[in-house]
Amino acid sequence: MLRKIRWRRLRWFSLCAVAILGGCAVGPDFKSPEAPTATRYTETPMLEQTADVPAVASGGGAQKFVNNALGNSDAENILRGEPWWTLFQNAALNQLIEQALANNPTLAEAEARLRQAQEEYLARAGAAHYPSVDLNAQAAREQVNMETMGITAIPSPPPFALYNASIGVSYTFDWFGANARALEGLQAATEIKSYQLEAARLALAANIVATVVREASLREQLDVLNAMIAVLQKQLTILEARRALGGVPEIDVQQLRSALAEQQARLPPLQRQLYSARHQLALYLGTTPSEAALPQFRLADLQLPPMLPLTVPSEWVRQRPDIRAAEAMLHQASANVGVATANLYPRLTLSGNFGSAALRGTDLFADGFNLWNLGAGVTQPLFHGGELRANKRAAEAAFDAAAAGYRQTVLQGFQNVADALRALETDAQTLQARSVAADEAQATHQFLEARYQLGGVDQWTVLDAERRYLEALLAQVQSTADRYADTAALFQAMGTGAAETKTPRTKTLEEINSSVRP
Repeated sequence: MLRKIRWRRLRWFSLCAVAILGGCAVGPDFKSPEAPTATRYTETPMLEQTADVPAVASGGGAQKFVNNALGNSDAENILRGEPWWTLFQNAALNQLIEQALANNPTLAEAEARLRQAQEEYLARAGAAHYPSVDLNAQAAREQVNMETMGITAIPSPPPFALYNASIGVSYTFDWFGANARALEGLQAATEIKSYQLEAARLALAANIVATVVREASLREQLDVLNAMIAVLQKQLTILEARRALGGVPEIDVQQLRSALAEQQARLPPLQRQLYSARHQLALYLGTTPSEAALPQFRLADLQLPPMLPLTVPSEWVRQRPDIRAAEAMLHQASANVGVATANLYPRLTLSGNFGSAALRGTDLFADGFNLWNLGAGVTQPLFHGGELRANKRAAEAAFDAAAAGYRQTVLQGFQNVADALRALETDAQTLQARSVAADEAQATHQFLEARYQLGGVDQWTVLDAERRYLEALLAQVQSTADRYADTAALFQAMGTGAAETKTPRTKTLEEINSSVRP
């Protein structure tokens, strides 16, 4: 009687222990890192807007920085629920980016990696949440020789067929949360791939805008340079005529020829850069340069966004995809610590087989299940040469590394935003100065052209003024392109566009459970 009471107590104690331990998970519980305490991105406060550039063919006006906080109607009106690149108001650019987002091989690879991570999570979830069930069926033809067993009084039976069918069930209880932590790590791995895909889409759009701006700038630089070369050739013709009359020395003609050759030598590198930019666009589109059928872009066809959203740092870290990916990596490292810790503790596995055996296939299940077995096993690591504890320490070191990597990603993000903000500030100032210089040079050229028509100055003076104007115009084109490119860089640095470039949604646990198949 006492044994029965003790056995019952031991049995209930074991059941309670299994219930309690089955609900716990060793290792650290992950918590998202705290938002940065910084209230701005630059060393000194930014102005509310950039310098007001005089109206030029493109790139003029001031750009206002708008706090992209929730409830800010001005910030919400910037994007109007549309992708940020549409703010440049160029239909060809929009179509180019949409085509690239659909056909770019790098994005296709990232999407496939995400699907792979999701399916790996599904596979591990099915194995962790449900027992494994396998069907085994065998058929064998056998011959028993009784004499080999020392039995001579009974004749050996004739050859016979033996049929066997059984179902095996096995399940390992997750006492200390090894499977739960492993699933947590796989879920984080899925999130890493998702955010990396989101970052790739954002980077692709920004790179296309920057490349289009570079192409447009190079095309206009070539036009200005060709005009400058034409002016120099006219000046050279005049100077050679004067030399023939003895009006100027030969050295002046040689110097002008050298200046003309220098300007002509600038054409091939610009043309090569233009070809390279268009080849790069074809690569972004996922096609060959000969099949890309790219439009030609001009800076005048682009509109500079007059308002730019500026998210506060505490919200920005939840918006920028590379920071979210670094956080998911930290989460995965935390889960791996839990897995390594759980491997130090016991594992309980239950297994069972149910089946039937018969000499004829038609009688296999005539009497139901006539073969069965149940088993239980507990595995407690005792000595592994320090392997398990070393693995735990290695996982903890990996967590520390991931934490440092997260901090580094956040700091680099702050640097990206600060660089883009200061670049836009100085771009406006530079373009403002160069626009004034170009306007003054143009006014001088027009004044001298009018005097030339009246006979007040010679043609050489007019051509020299035109050349100086073209030099100022060339610098203005380069500054305009810098302003456009740095605007796209700010959108990328802010992580703007996450809402427009949504990746496949990570499946929930309920969806995973409903889709698990043995």
